[in-house]
Amino acid sequence: MRLNPFRAIRPDPALAAKVASVPYDVVSRAEAVELARDNPHSFLHVGRSDIDLPEEVDPYDPRIYARAREALDRFVAEGTLTRDEEPRLYLYRQVMEGRAQVGVVGCVHVDDYERNVIRKHEKTRPDKEDDRTRHVLTLNANAEPVFLTYRARNEIDALVPPVLDTAALYDFTADDGVRHTVWRVPDPAPFLKAFESLNHVYVADGHHRSASAWRAGAELKAKNPAHTGSEEYNWFLAVLFPATQLRILPYNRLVRDLNGLSPADLLARLAPVGRVARTEDPRPRRAGMFCFYLAGSWYRIELEGHSVDKQDPIRSLDVSLLQDRILGPILGIGDPRTDKRIDFVGGIRGTAELERRVDSGEVAIAFALYPTSLDQLMAVADAGDVMPPKSTWFEPKLRSGLFVHGLE
Repeated sequence: MRLNPFRAIRPDPALAAKVASVPYDVVSRAEAVELARDNPHSFLHVGRSDIDLPEEVDPYDPRIYARAREALDRFVAEGTLTRDEEPRLYLYRQVMEGRAQVGVVGCVHVDDYERNVIRKHEKTRPDKEDDRTRHVLTLNANAEPVFLTYRARNEIDALVPPVLDTAALYDFTADDGVRHTVWRVPDPAPFLKAFESLNHVYVADGHHRSASAWRAGAELKAKNPAHTGSEEYNWFLAVLFPATQLRILPYNRLVRDLNGLSPADLLARLAPVGRVARTEDPRPRRAGMFCFYLAGSWYRIELEGHSVDKQDPIRSLDVSLLQDRILGPILGIGDPRTDKRIDFVGGIRGTAELERRVDSGEVAIAFALYPTSLDQLMAVADAGDVMPPKSTWFEPKLRSGLFVHGLE
């Protein structure tokens, strides 16, 4: 796997905490407006530039992308962001609830994405790919990094502590309590050599960003008759974390109605699926167990272990088992990618959010899942398969605006 240092466009250290924002795709427009309120330095003005246009403007209107470019150019002109003189790598540590993860920030090659050295586990939506590709091409930059993971290697792990002993470039705690610290890597060469030993890395979060970076690189290559392969558009921005440090939270499900069933009818239909009982703990304790909130009460349902084919990397996932045994045949949810009767809630919001949505009458039932594991994610990607939608939720999220990769 190829890793490359880059000349980062990054914040003045005094402004890093103000610039750093949540990624573009984890907040609604209304939430982004509120987060960026009274903060002209927020990177949401680049990543979610629709916040600076009237609410009725279509999210794919050309003015959205033009406004993002204006914001990026303004940040550079004002000195909010500056560009490194030399190509560098960085280390980026996040600490959430006492748990730390340290990633290497650099650029990975578009050809490695195309050749499946960078492995994927999700399908992408064409409209979202188109959106981020236009964003990259209009900015002539990767505005946000892709979150990659790899099977931990001792030779990479050993390179990290000496860098963490140097003075940090940025160190701040965001409003959500996550601490973000960044260091310059004094000598990239040992890291570049160590990453060459990796046969594969995996997209943890950012399938649309990585696909659009590849598409933008291909388009710029096609437009350049003097293409040599050394151009900056052959690379895209990423942060690479060892899988041993990462945590996946569940991606929970909500269904708007009971498909014509009463709560009692539904409980009767679930009895043959697995052992059903009321519970005071809304969190599943193991794979093959689901908790669900129905008519003001929590229940758990446990599948028989022998009924799960653990050799099948897709059908053995809890998100697949729930869909195949309950959501589809009993609640009538067809394709969860398109069915309007199902909704999804990231595990970071907790089970209280599931209760709130049911108690409000917005939905009829909520399912809390056991999280997908990193081993399952990598097994699916290694098999060339695609996970069901909304299978993983990684926390903490990378903050946007700390690193921008210019393509010129």
